[in-house]
Amino acid sequence: MANLALFDFDGTITTRETMAAFMYRAVPARRQAWGRLLLAPWVAGYKCGVVSGVSVRTAVVRVGFAGVALADVQAHGAAFADEALPPLLRPKVMARIRWHQQQGDTVAVVSGGLDVYLAPWCRLHGLALVCSTLEHRDGRLTGRYQGAQCVGEEKARRVRAQYDLADYGRVYAYGDTHEDHALLDLAHHRFYRGQEQSAHA
Repeated sequence: MANLALFDFDGTITTRETMAAFMYRAVPARRQAWGRLLLAPWVAGYKCGVVSGVSVRTAVVRVGFAGVALADVQAHGAAFADEALPPLLRPKVMARIRWHQQQGDTVAVVSGGLDVYLAPWCRLHGLALVCSTLEHRDGRLTGRYQGAQCVGEEKARRVRAQYDLADYGRVYAYGDTHEDHALLDLAHHRFYRGQEQSAHA
């Protein structure tokens, strides 16, 4: 039986978070300027631990993308995947991805990052994708996520919805933050920040 390998993206495949860098590229400068003012209380609350990352990302997407043409953001996403992401990739993790592919395993990125830049990157590398998606209507973004953000327990829920884990000989999972714990709990082999963990870790 083939195996299933599940990789978080930010901080696991990459050396740092990528959503903020993408927002700087994709959101017009004028909107960024007033957006920083609107979002300042949210960011301050997040740094103080009283506002969740989910809430901050919800606010950032609303301010950054409400009413923006989907095609424009997709074009920025494709360019970001091609130009900005390659220098951020961890060579050891990319080698591990290729190892799984050579074994014939199904390899999927499971991320809270946005589909507009993760989808072209995953297509380039032959990877499946489970991630957060931006809602759009009539060719324009609504400023909302389509469904829940793909973080925490939602990562595990979406993986179970997309894959029957019983169809795979072994499940591998790779993550680097507390938001990946539910994903790691699905796996026989769990790697946290590059180190394999026991089933009781």
